[in-house]
Amino acid sequence: MDIFSIILIVLGLSLFEIIISVDNAIINAEVLGTMSKKARRWFLIWGILIAVFLVRGILPWMIIWASNPSLGAIGAFTASFSNDPKVAEVIEQSAPVLLIGGGTFLIFLFFHWIFLEPKHYGLIGERFIHRQGVWFFAVVSILLAVIVWQAVKKNPIMAFGAVVGSTAFFITHGFKENAEKAEREMIEGSGNMSDISKIFYLEVIDATFSVDGILGAFAFTFSIPLILIGNGIGAIVVRQLTISNIENVKKYKYLKNGAMYSIFALGIVMLADSFGVHVPEWLAPVITFAIIGYFFYKSYRELKKQ
Repeated sequence: MDIFSIILIVLGLSLFEIIISVDNAIINAEVLGTMSKKARRWFLIWGILIAVFLVRGILPWMIIWASNPSLGAIGAFTASFSNDPKVAEVIEQSAPVLLIGGGTFLIFLFFHWIFLEPKHYGLIGERFIHRQGVWFFAVVSILLAVIVWQAVKKNPIMAFGAVVGSTAFFITHGFKENAEKAEREMIEGSGNMSDISKIFYLEVIDATFSVDGILGAFAFTFSIPLILIGNGIGAIVVRQLTISNIENVKKYKYLKNGAMYSIFALGIVMLADSFGVHVPEWLAPVITFAIIGYFFYKSYRELKKQ
């Protein structure tokens, strides 16, 4: 992996992490508004260590390790930089299962957004699809059946990976809904919880919301150090925005659209890669830059009209 690819991957990971975290940052900012200045500073400084190293570092490392137990703990962390052909073979054998599971998760996430979630309509067709929300479960069920059918032909374990990806989506979606409800309750009943309790709860909620970014990161690379650096930079930027500049970010109303279309594109990349389609290292970052750049520009033009 050359230095240009490394920089491109890290930048892509950082941008992806920032954009998909904006919604959660907005809610967090409202909770932080009920806390003391000292508590907000603690959340920014010490909370970053939890968000970066305990969540965005350990979780992807555990996923790689669980997918490749023969590598061991250290081997899973350094696998992407190893020149050992045996290590490369182990990663190559397990990659399709991880990719198909992550790809299925991300595509389910996109369809849930476009069919069921409230949104600013950024593209032609979004309003129509949103009105057909009742079809969400039918669409993802058929999609899962097609993915599993094709995976069985290639490798039965891949079919299991796709089922795990869909199951993970519905489990994490339930956690997210409860987390959003809990955050609103914290805002409305802020006097009932101490600042320490709020910080702890915000960190738990952040871990729940970080799953999208962690799984999406595998579309960029399997390198745990690069995921840690890229997602870590993104998490730090988001924390700073949460504290100081979230009101300006909220004005760019199509950023969520950019995040979800990026998720959809990365899901397709992961599925294609899992079935043996060659995907160059630069493709995922470039797609992310292009999609998010377009919706940022669209938001900027809309803002200028006001």
